[in-house]
Amino acid sequence: MVLLMTPALALFYGGMVRSTGVLNMLMMSFIAIPLVTVVWLVAGYSLAFGADAGGGLIGNLDHLGLAGIDPGSVRGGIPELLFVTFQLTFAILTAALVSGAIADRAEFAGWMAFVPLWTLAVYAPIAHWVWGPDGWLAGFGALDYAGGLVVEIASGASALALALVLGPRIGFNVEAMRPHNLPFVLLGAGLLWFGWFGFNAGSALGANGTAAAVFLNTLVAGSLGMLGWLAVEQIRDGKPTTFGAASGVVAGLVAITPSCGVINTLGSVVVGLAAGVVCSFAVGWKHKAGYDDSLDVVGVHFVGGIVGTILIGLLATEVMTGGVNGLFYGGGFAQLGKQFVAVLVVAAYAFVVSFALGKGVDKVLGFRISKEDETSGIDFAMHAETAYPEGVHGSSPRKFGTAG
Repeated sequence: MVLLMTPALALFYGGMVRSTGVLNMLMMSFIAIPLVTVVWLVAGYSLAFGADAGGGLIGNLDHLGLAGIDPGSVRGGIPELLFVTFQLTFAILTAALVSGAIADRAEFAGWMAFVPLWTLAVYAPIAHWVWGPDGWLAGFGALDYAGGLVVEIASGASALALALVLGPRIGFNVEAMRPHNLPFVLLGAGLLWFGWFGFNAGSALGANGTAAAVFLNTLVAGSLGMLGWLAVEQIRDGKPTTFGAASGVVAGLVAITPSCGVINTLGSVVVGLAAGVVCSFAVGWKHKAGYDDSLDVVGVHFVGGIVGTILIGLLATEVMTGGVNGLFYGGGFAQLGKQFVAVLVVAAYAFVVSFALGKGVDKVLGFRISKEDETSGIDFAMHAETAYPEGVHGSSPRKFGTAG
């Protein structure tokens, strides 16, 4: 179910770009699957979930190449090989999420170089901090049930860094860059919602009451995210849109990801609604600030991840956490402070390291396509194909039987 989220993201992102960039957008998600798989099996899993190598900052290399893990190994009450695979699907999706910020203008070779480096240098350390057996943020007491810090804030901050490295698309803030295929967007959102049940409820690592509560929270938050976003559109613009519906669902799902296992159903209503409303405004910040986050990774995933992670400090309940209460349940400000610290640290680390990696890739390989290729269309420039005839509806502009 979680692996399906990456092809679903490909459709979601693919529908959001212009017709001359849909294949490249699909490929940026799909190529993340093999690239992250290779580095995860070689070293990523060990760095993220291996025994701590010091200070709660990174795992050791005892499981390099999955050494020491066999069919009889158990972790969290399930076979460790299953745990390895489950966590791998998280890492794949998180890397793919970043691509939305640089749509229509990134060299495919540069993206292929960036993904494995990012997985090892950004994703694996943050996963160790939050979910590792001796991670420092886990020891600090920050809560992140299924990836608000590890997935959403890490990808969102990294996306902002890459958007700044590559610069805006030609015509940004001048031309209308509307989604070319809204049915693709809605199909992708629906499949993401389906996969998100595996993402969140599966994090219980068992078919139990916690998984059931998380499953319901995920459904509720996605629903309220859609309603919140559409309410803003109706009041602000006079019409609710299909694009807003899809975006609102994702915003609600993003925000419930860190909190789904630590708040009750009423809390999920608050989280989903807050995310739908806040993110519907946040996607417009890029036009005022001047950064070109093509597909609103920052506005939805970064901001939505922050909303869900911070609200844990208000809405966490011991019925779900087994001990920790948020401010609204008599727990005081302590947990709220821990959530703020975790957000700041993860966002800063992901942004700085991703910016450095992006600059390095740009210097060595080049990360921005030429103006000519961007103007003519990235699909044909990068892949010698187009999704639509004559660059608008289906095949290569080359005539049958010709070469070059």
